[in-house]
Amino acid sequence: MYKRILLKLSGEALFGNGHEYDRDVLDSLASQIQEIVAEGVQVSVVVGGGNYVRGKMAEDLGIDRVQVDYMGMLGTVINAIAIQGALERIGVPTRVQTGIEMKAVAEPFIVRRAIRHLEKGRVVIFGGGTGSPFFSTDTTAALRASEIKADVILMAKNGVDGVYDSDPKTNPAAIKYEHLTYMDLIQQKLAVMDSTASSMCMDNEIDLIVFNMNEHGTIIRVVKGESLGTVISKNR
Repeated sequence: MYKRILLKLSGEALFGNGHEYDRDVLDSLASQIQEIVAEGVQVSVVVGGGNYVRGKMAEDLGIDRVQVDYMGMLGTVINAIAIQGALERIGVPTRVQTGIEMKAVAEPFIVRRAIRHLEKGRVVIFGGGTGSPFFSTDTTAALRASEIKADVILMAKNGVDGVYDSDPKTNPAAIKYEHLTYMDLIQQKLAVMDSTASSMCMDNEIDLIVFNMNEHGTIIRVVKGESLGTVISKNR
């Protein structure tokens, strides 16, 4: 079992199939994190903001890319607070830390403080991205995992149970990979995470596990070492 993990979630996953937060998704997520924390595992979370804003909207809306990226960062903070609420509703202590300072709703990101919270059994949710435009939440996950010295990044996908050689939703013959290296991701241009995030994980030797979060209990099973999804590491 891992000692310290970083769970990477997409913003869209929190919305289920509708256009508002899915209570069942939040409750399932919170209960699994509660069980993981009870096992003594230190849990941090990075959540995306794609349910609100995505970078490609800059061109569609005619808004400067930098401004759209800041809009997306604010969306991640909203999602972080939603996850915090679901966790605290069942008694799990949490802290939200943001890359953009907003004292009224969250702590600023301070790596030593984040590690101290984890050591005290609190779940730390990182919102606000890196605090700078042009960086994805995948890069945020790689950066925060490196800073807090996480053992692994768990990338919970919405309806996809691993990494395939092509899109399994459109190609029934798509082949699922059990194990890849970060160089495989970069060289084969597999759409798992951007190249900046992949390079950072490779340089800091942080494993990545890609799995389907829509099946109840998968987060717990992955943390306990069950072979689910696709494992990505520096070396085979």
